Amino acid sequence: MSYRSIAIDGPSGAGKSTLAKRLAQELGFLYVDTGAIYRTVGLAVRRRGVAPSDAAGVEAILPDLVITMAYEEDGLQHMYLGGEDVTEAIRENEISACASKAAALPVVRDFLMEMQRRAACEHDVIMDGRDIGTVVLPQADLKIFLTAAPEARAQRRYQELLGRGQQADFDQVLQEVIERDRRDMEREAAPLRQAADAVLADTTGLDLEGSFQLLLGLSRDRLGIKEGME
Repeated sequence: MSYRSIAIDGPSGAGKSTLAKRLAQELGFLYVDTGAIYRTVGLAVRRRGVAPSDAAGVEAILPDLVITMAYEEDGLQHMYLGGEDVTEAIRENEISACASKAAALPVVRDFLMEMQRRAACEHDVIMDGRDIGTVVLPQADLKIFLTAAPEARAQRRYQELLGRGQQADFDQVLQEVIERDRRDMEREAAPLRQAADAVLADTTGLDLEGSFQLLLGLSRDRLGIKEGME
């Protein structure tokens, strides 16, 4: 059986996870949040007291990590580290920065590559991240590069943190967004870039519903999925 895949890449705060998750529900695809997988590594690195940019230190702990994901009754992708459900823990702001640095290491990307590709071999998937269309699923049926202005992405992240009851400063969040963009684009291992055959989707001036309708239209058009066929 041949499975279909949609790769959604883009910078931090572009809304990839939120939109990809809803799109998967609409189309009946499996949503794979690759960012959550890398965040789980970031959490493990932090708990072990290893600097996330220390390639040798991170490589040394990878063989001991048991990372799995499962889709529970709530419909969410739950991440497990050594059997512990860390789905909420990996969303802390400091884990985001740690995951970004660890994800820049080739050894980490190689470690997680098989887990991501295996999912696409077993299901119709929508996968989002930084290098899905360029490295992980270069043969994806549809590639979307989802982006928005840094200020718009920082505002979304700021509101998300406040909504979770975390303290946040907008200017600091904006600087973190800009710095993460720089790291993601300049890293040696699978840098953030738009695949040559990816469709650019800029949502700066769109609300959540407008952004979703844009991606839904692209998906139906490219995959030949008519309304009501999902």
